[in-house]
Amino acid sequence: MPISPTQNTLKELRKRGYRAAVTEVWNPHARIRKDLFGFVDVLGIGPEGTIAVQATSYSNISARVRKITEECAEALADVREAGWRVEVWGWRKVNNRWRLKAVDIS
Repeated sequence: MPISPTQNTLKELRKRGYRAAVTEVWNPHARIRKDLFGFVDVLGIGPEGTIAVQATSYSNISARVRKITEECAEALADVREAGWRVEVWGWRKVNNRWRLKAVDIS
């Protein structure tokens, strides 16, 4: 059964000792998903502070980084100023195991 990037992210953050929660919500009327501040899918608080993660597939990492830095620049600046780490986590399956590539855009 396929596991979503969000599910993989929650599992990995919890393994690292974070309390993690999904922050994106489904708007059934508009039929769209809305991320916290336009880019946060999962928020974690834990041993290294607060981390905001955009979870995606490995092939979409660069598109997500571009979207966040261009379209969500003001919100990104605010969360950076608050001391949050901001990362894009891309997932792909290699040899039957999920592999993570994390790009820090803090």
